[in-house]
Amino acid sequence: MVDKPKMREVPVREAIGMMLPHDMTQILPGEFKGRLFKKGHVVTEADIEPLLSIGKEHIYVLEMPEGFIHEEEAGLRIARAVSGEGLTLTEPYEGKVSMKASRTGLAKINAEAVHALNALDGIALSTIYSDQVVHPGHTLAATRIIPLIIEEQRIIELEELAKQFSGPIVQVKPFQEKRIGLVTTGGEVFSGRIADKFGPAIRDKVEALGSEIVEQRLAPDDKEWIEREIHYFLEQGVDMILVTGGMSVDPDDRTPGAIAGAGAEVVRYGTPMLPGSMLMVAYKDDTPILGLPGAVMHEKVTSFDVFLPRILAGERIEAADMTRLGYGGLLKS
Repeated sequence: MVDKPKMREVPVREAIGMMLPHDMTQILPGEFKGRLFKKGHVVTEADIEPLLSIGKEHIYVLEMPEGFIHEEEAGLRIARAVSGEGLTLTEPYEGKVSMKASRTGLAKINAEAVHALNALDGIALSTIYSDQVVHPGHTLAATRIIPLIIEEQRIIELEELAKQFSGPIVQVKPFQEKRIGLVTTGGEVFSGRIADKFGPAIRDKVEALGSEIVEQRLAPDDKEWIEREIHYFLEQGVDMILVTGGMSVDPDDRTPGAIAGAGAEVVRYGTPMLPGSMLMVAYKDDTPILGLPGAVMHEKVTSFDVFLPRILAGERIEAADMTRLGYGGLLKS
């Protein structure tokens, strides 16, 4: 167990080389009020006059047992041990170090590693859920130690444990700029009886993540016609194909059969997330082809919003990714 750190009062001129156990605040009436020295600061000769100027003839200093480190150094070392690309670390504040996104991308958190590190006595590592879209300044994780000081050997053990996991424990994967083809099905839209509402909704979601819809093509509820449009985009070499509409159980909804008929390998048709349960994910070689249910057109968040960022970050969707969405996947009852 960690020894309790000791504090003692010393004349300020005798404090050189000693550590401050708390922040020192400077107040200049009408001009400034803020931190002059932060907790954990080691007093230098240059600090004596500023300390005297705020009335500190005597100060409390921290006596650090041999082999121990302060919470601020420990917090920084933990953060560095778990951080990967796309992150910036904040300065320690009251022992806490935060990891913030330095770019727009997909937050990737290794939950197993987080649990393992938190099982170490005296460690606190808190994160957001993995696979969220984040933007610059978004906090993904924060860490600190529970006591004020900790044996350095325990931080060394944490650093070694962190290295045992494959890849960074916390990182932001950048989105790739992808060219996407959009096939909108449905006789009512194809004939012009109603206006297409899928296109604008899909375009907004895609462009917000840095990709583009290169072309939108319309097709009636005809399996062979939809297959031709899918093959058209495959021949154009797009990076992804989205097929909207025709995904329900109605007899005239042809999209699932057309995606399979175009030679795509279906990962899964249907996912236990509501709304968006009728989503289909398939691949033609390395090109993802998604069948999008009607909810995508009018709901703010559906299963499509879960998988689109992951695909744009270069990940391949597996069946297990889709079946796991039931737990926590009821977004609208």
